[in-house]
Amino acid sequence: YDYARVELRMRFWNKNAVGTHFGGSLFAMTDPFYMLLLMARLGKDYYVWDKFSDIDYLKPGKGVVHAEFHITDELINDIKKHTENGEKYLPVLPVKVIDEKGDTVVTLNRTLYIRKKKQHR
Repeated sequence: YDYARVELRMRFWNKNAVGTHFGGSLFAMTDPFYMLLLMARLGKDYYVWDKFSDIDYLKPGKGVVHAEFHITDELINDIKKHTENGEKYLPVLPVKVIDEKGDTVVTLNRTLYIRKKKQHR
């Protein structure tokens, strides 16, 4: 659970009025992946939620676009360090949506809410 790659293919239902990928589809294609990967890596002892995202549309998306998500051991260690005493942690994780030519179509920053669950005795 340290990597995911997603693709979005151009279809009539995700095309906007000018014939390129609808911005909402580009945004939505990145939605759950960091959260799901981190939930799997951190386990049941942590709350993991998407909290905030910002998006920068750089160029029109056409054809097949993709995004990749990487969870490193360094990120996991950073999360554990920042949440070890029950504090919330809000890491900002970048995402790029790339077209078939290798050009960046969209950049996003996804902020997650992560907190270690209280241990009941």
